[in-house]
Amino acid sequence: MKLFIIVLGLGIYGYGAWKFWKGFERTNFSRSLPNRITLSLLWPALIIANKSYRRNFTKALKG
Repeated sequence: MKLFIIVLGLGIYGYGAWKFWKGFERTNFSRSLPNRITLSLLWPALIIANKSYRRNFTKALKG
């Protein structure tokens, strides 16, 4: 059961990072590769801490 929860969590994390990566062009963020990588990898913490990021994350997922 513990392994299932870990795999599920990693799957959700990976899916969120992938969807943000694919929809990055719809956001208001600077189009640099380091910025894209950083924002894609830190998405869980940024969603919790930053209202502007939440709006842009939603934009990236739509489409």
